[in-house]
This record gives sequence, structure tokens and C-alpha cells, in this order.
Amino acid sequence: MSVEVGHYALALALALAVIQVVLPFWGARARDAALMSIGPAAAVAVFVCVLIAFAALVKAHVTSDFSVVNVVENSHSLKPLLYKVTGVWGNHEGSMLLWILVLALFGALVAVSRRSVPEPLRTDTLAVQGVVTIAFLAFVLATSDPFARVFPAPAEGQDLNPILQDIGLAIHPPLLYVGYVGYSIVFAFAAAALIEGRIDAVWARAVRPWSLVAWIFLTLGIAMGSYWAYYELGWGGFWFWDPVENASLMPWLAGTALMHSMLVMEKRDALKVWTLLLAILTFSLSLLGTFLVRSGVLTSVHTFATDPGRGFFILCILVAFIGGGFALFAWRAPVLKQGGLFAPVSREGALVLNNLLLASACATVLIGTIYPLALEALTGDKISVGAPFFELTFLPLALALLLLVPFGQALAWKRGNLLGAAQRVVAALAIAVVGGAVTVAVTRGGPVLAVFGVGLGLFLVAAGVNEVVARSWSRGMPLSNALRRAFGLPRSAWGSAVAHAGVGVVVLGLAAQAWSVETLVTLKPGEAAQAGPFTVVLEGAFPRTGPNFNEEAARFRLIEGGAAVASVEASKRFYAARATTTTEAGIRTLGLSQVYVSLGDSRDGALGVRIYWKPFVLLIWLGAVVMALGGALSLSDRRLRLGVPVPSRRAQASLPTATPAAAE
Repeated sequence: MSVEVGHYALALALALAVIQVVLPFWGARARDAALMSIGPAAAVAVFVCVLIAFAALVKAHVTSDFSVVNVVENSHSLKPLLYKVTGVWGNHEGSMLLWILVLALFGALVAVSRRSVPEPLRTDTLAVQGVVTIAFLAFVLATSDPFARVFPAPAEGQDLNPILQDIGLAIHPPLLYVGYVGYSIVFAFAAAALIEGRIDAVWARAVRPWSLVAWIFLTLGIAMGSYWAYYELGWGGFWFWDPVENASLMPWLAGTALMHSMLVMEKRDALKVWTLLLAILTFSLSLLGTFLVRSGVLTSVHTFATDPGRGFFILCILVAFIGGGFALFAWRAPVLKQGGLFAPVSREGALVLNNLLLASACATVLIGTIYPLALEALTGDKISVGAPFFELTFLPLALALLLLVPFGQALAWKRGNLLGAAQRVVAALAIAVVGGAVTVAVTRGGPVLAVFGVGLGLFLVAAGVNEVVARSWSRGMPLSNALRRAFGLPRSAWGSAVAHAGVGVVVLGLAAQAWSVETLVTLKPGEAAQAGPFTVVLEGAFPRTGPNFNEEAARFRLIEGGAAVASVEASKRFYAARATTTTEAGIRTLGLSQVYVSLGDSRDGALGVRIYWKPFVLLIWLGAVVMALGGALSLSDRRLRLGVPVPSRRAQASLPTATPAAAE
């Protein structure tokens, strides 16, 4: 019965979404407060309906209801409870339902955030968000019904893809979807501003929290996906420039540019048109990622659907929203008033250059991702665009951008002094030079670019600290006063410093991988191999049985300086339901570094083993967490919590006769 309730709830959500679009949008044009008030209520109702549908699908998976096709194809009665729940979004239909749930959640949150969004802007935003919701609800109901039944019901399911039976599936997709879908509400705000023909600092203040939320979750989602691939696939890497990985990186780059552009707009009422363009572009790239994953044009561990019908439907959604968004931009952007002016050498000028570099980097990733697909579609020729292309195109832009960050932080708003800014970062630059020299001395050389990367990472971290110090301390000031001023700084200032320092931590982790060591050997019990500073001894191999798999595990002892310091286990698992074998890497964390062991085939009593020593590799993901923490600090800033002024009840009562300017 709950399955039918879930299906009915989705259909009802579609009808309510239509109401969310039509009546409030009409009311906004007529300045009818009663019709406009329908929008928030409808948005909340849509979310409740989708939540009921999602809960129904979760129940079907948890109770192993094999009368549901989705459960049959992606579950098994012996599967652990955690993986029964995560298996809900470990497939195309369930993941699309999660996508719509997050989409409806953002609409509901905007609906209840009365103090942060002016009423006319909120009404048009919810209408645009409703159009997006309608498109995806129609897609699910027409082509991807998660509640389809099968008769007669089989006694057992086919199990979930073994690669997805991991805690990473519980964390990575939800984080990534909040980031992806979060930019839909930013897109809706941009479209609403274009419809109204008005954009100002009030708009930027209203939109910035939503942009920050999307960026924070997308940062964490990408980092978690990287770590999941690192430990689950057994290949020892954390980024492959896979097209689907690139599909998440592109909206992150555009979203990062959007955050900085929005800051200039809020501070100086400038870059209005560019900010709107970035808002449309960021969500367009999120939709592109959805198309790549679900259209069948790619074959990847990340992809779900291969049905051409579904791919065509998503392509239509892609064309409608990307084409419609840019058409609206081309029509309405010329009527927007240009904002304030600023000198080229200023904080604003540095942020503009930041935007240009981020946009260029995003373009290189887009070209490298789309070109092979377009070439194959047009000519039938298949080419591979991998790491060499991106290292030659993306890396120089990224390095230039990172070098710019500390100088941009040191410049004043509106009109800056380049020499003065250089003087303010001298201390950070000195720390970078000393750090690079120490690295050369300790490692006795090393790749030049890696040493430069260490210096650059230290430069960014030190510049982040320097940003706070420069704003809270002056020569001769007592330490107590400086600390008091530092803790009195706006949280957005702390957030900016922490996020930029987090980028430096990521750079340090990436640079350190130049000194990683890979050893590929064949070992028998008692034999050893060297991996960096450790001797790795194979103690033995043994079989083991899990809830829905059998595995051959091997235990290794790590020896340093003649003494055993740790042990690590790796295994190969066989899932009978799917007749699939997976590699479970053994990872031992030692400080910020890791020993990574992956098993190969066994022959004549000997076991093929791949061993990695990865110094300071955890800095890559810890840095991403620090970046997200910086975003969260900015999000908690008092100015963003207060939002924008809301008209009094008397003003709201006269809303039908108010002008657009007065209403805002």
C-alpha cells in the first residue's frame, strides 16, 4: 500500500508544482497579495509530497519488498541495513527521486525564509523553481518510475552494485546533490531578477546564502567522492579527470566565481550582468552533469542510466533551461542598470581577474570533456582526453589564480596600492620561500613543480593567517587588544581567511604526492617489500565470509627501524548475487600519511600486491573540509542572518497598488 501512496504523492506533487508556478506568477504581475501567498504554501506542500514518496521507497528497500522493480534490481535480503537504505539512491530511479527531494527542499526553505527575501522576488523565484520541479517530476513519472511493480514478485533481489556497497554511498551522493541542486535556487533567483528587470545589493544579499550553501556541499561532495574512489576502487588515485568527475568540477569552478562576483556586487553594486550570467551558467553546468551521468553517452563507474529515451528527455530539459535561461538573459539584461565603478588595481579588480581565470579554467575542463563526445557523435572517431591535456591547460590557469589570491586579499576596496599589497604579503612570501628551501634540503631535491607547490601551499596558508592579523593588529598594539579585535571581526572575514587557507592545505597535499612511492611485487607469506620508510611483510592470507559476500583477505605487518609499528588488511570480495569481484584496499593512516595496499591475483601460493606510500595525502581532503568550514563561517555572518528589510504589515496591505521599487 505504501508503494501506491508514494506514487500518488509524486503525481500530487506535480499538480501542486503547477499551482506553485501559475497562480503566484500571475499574482506577482497583478500585484495581488492573495495569489502571491499561494506560492510559499504550494512549495512546502510539494516538498511534503516528495518526502512522502521518498519515505515510501526507503520503506520498500528496508523491508525487501521484491514486488517493486527498483528493489529487485538493487537490493538483496541479506544486504546490511545501511546498504539497503543507501541503495535507495544507488540507482537511476532512486537517485532522481533524491534529486527532486533536494530540489523541493530548497523551494520549501525559500518559501519559509520571509525575512531574507523580498516578497515579489520570492514569488518569482518560487515560480521558476516550480518550473524546474515540474520538469524533473515529469521525467521521473514518464520514464523513471521508482514504484513500478513486477508480477509475480521474485523470491530474491539482484543485489546492489558491489562497488556501491560502502559507507561512501551514504555520504557522497547526498552531499553532491545538495550542491548540484542548490544552484537551481540561485538560477531561479537570477531568472526572477531578469523577469523583474531589477538587480541590486538587496538581491545579492538575498541570494548569497543559497550560493554559499550550494558551494559548501558541492565542495564536500567532490572531496568525499574523491576519497571514496581512492579507497574503494583499489587503484591508489584520487582524481582521474573522468568526464563525470569533470561534470562536478565545472559547476564548482563556476560557483566559486559566482561567490566572488556576488561579493563585488554586494559591496560595490557592480558586476550585475556578469553575476546573473554566472548564476545561469553554474546551474547549466549542473544540468550538463546530470545529462552526462544519465543519458548513456558515457560508460563509467559513476553513470546510471543507458536508456536513450531517458537521455533524450534529459536533453530536452537541458535545452529548455539552458536555452531559456540564456534567452531570458539576452532579452532582459540590457535593461539592467550598470553598477559602481572601481579602479583596476583594487580588491574588486583582483576579484574580476579571479573570475576570468576561474571561467577560463572551467572552459578548458568543458572543452576537454565535451570535445571527445562531440567528435564521436559527428565522425564516429574515438579519442581520449586525459591528464596530459588538463595538466597543460588547466594547471597554468590554476597556478596563476592561486598566486593572485594573497595579493587580492591585501588590496583595498575601490582603489588599491599594488606596492602596498606586496609589502603586506612579504611575511607570507618569506614563509613560502623558507618552506620550499627546507623541502629541498629534507628531500634532497625533488620535482621542481612539487617544491614550488609546497611553497605555494604555505604562501596561501600564511596569507590566510596574515589576512586576519592585518585586520586586527597594528605595530605596538598589545596582544590582548589584537585578540579582542580579531574575535570581533565579521565572520565573513574569518570565513574568507579560513577558506583560502584550506586551498593552501589542499595544494600542500597535492604537492606532497610527488614523493609518493609505488611498489608492485609478488609475495609469499613471510616475504617483504619496501614502501617508502616502511618494510611491508605479508603475514598470511585467509578466507572470510560477510553477510552477502565471500572474501580472501591478507594481513600485512609494517616495520620501521626494525620494529613493528602497525598492521593492515586488504582483501578481494566475491558477491554471488551479482557474480562480481571487488578489491578492498587496506589503508593504514600514520599521522597525515598513509600506507595503501591493494591485492592482485594469486598464483602458486604467491599473492600479487600493489603497495603505495603516500606522504601527507590526507591534507588533500582535510583541506577541502577546511574550505567548507570557511564557507560555513561566512554563512553564519550576522549580516546574512539578518537578511533584508521586510515591509511592515501596513505596507504589505497596500501591496496591490505598490510599485515594484516600493515593494522591494
